[in-house]
Amino acid sequence: MKKKQKKAVITGAAGFIGFHLAQKLLERGWSVAGIDSLTDYYDPRIKQKRLAILKKYPKFRFYKLNIAKYAPFEKVLRKEKPDDIIHLAAQAGVRYSLTDPWAYIESNMLGTLNVFEAAKRLKLPRVLYASSSSVYGLNTKSPMSEDDRTDTQISVYAATKKANESLAHSYNALYGIETVGLRFFTVYGTWGRPDLALFKFVKKILSGEPIDVYGHGKMKRSFTHVSDIVAGIAAILDQAPRGRNTLYNLGGAEAVPLLAFIKNIEKEVGKKAKQRLLPMQAGDVRETIADWSKAHKELGFVPRTTMEEGIAEFVAWFRSEEKFLRSLKEPKQ
Repeated sequence: MKKKQKKAVITGAAGFIGFHLAQKLLERGWSVAGIDSLTDYYDPRIKQKRLAILKKYPKFRFYKLNIAKYAPFEKVLRKEKPDDIIHLAAQAGVRYSLTDPWAYIESNMLGTLNVFEAAKRLKLPRVLYASSSSVYGLNTKSPMSEDDRTDTQISVYAATKKANESLAHSYNALYGIETVGLRFFTVYGTWGRPDLALFKFVKKILSGEPIDVYGHGKMKRSFTHVSDIVAGIAAILDQAPRGRNTLYNLGGAEAVPLLAFIKNIEKEVGKKAKQRLLPMQAGDVRETIADWSKAHKELGFVPRTTMEEGIAEFVAWFRSEEKFLRSLKEPKQ
């Protein structure tokens, strides 16, 4: 008997993680409907480039719409009838949430409410949604575990992600929809966002400009390659929904000091960075280190890309696309 083709709707499909996930599922034979509003927080031209790659796959369809507007979103879901919704659309960035908090409330909270409400009305069995390591806030325990308390967020961005986790719990308790929250830890990789550290560092080191190093470099992160994030999400999709409300840390294997991360970039670029040491940014934390043992136990999740491999791949990609990447407008901050 022929196996039924699986169908996914991915919100934020033109975004960094959404693009890589869509590509992976398409390569696995899934049918994928991508939704994105193509906002201009960073230059939409890189989103268009990602979409151009996805549109080469015959089983990919794209809908340009804002999920904060409920009716058109529900219409797409009724048309597509997905097996799974992977909700990755969000207003990203900690620093910009201090400038335009309204963008975060609309996209991250109203948008997420609409996703859960549509899943309820259409009787969809499961929603996977993006959370963030930023929900751990001022938690000083390291590494950070899903069982730790998360009630000390220090940015609007982080607060919206925590609110989404609470909303997921409510929809699971009320309507039995399986809700799976994904706490991502410092994701990097090719086709990454221009506002992320690796993109900015490589661009500036190559051109001899100084890089801004916050917290005077005394920071640590679980830098996580996007392919490992995608593998973790795919592992959840391979499991049948069973009515859970749960959370997973998806984070890199290594706890990497920021200065070591910069040293690796310097080695790969072949050039020393001019560093401008600065105090901590408002809303940022010194350390986000993932305890990913739960994801390992329940999903078989193991981060496989080392920092050295990931940076080498990124620098090679940046050089190959350098003219285009340098033409992008500066992200909003």
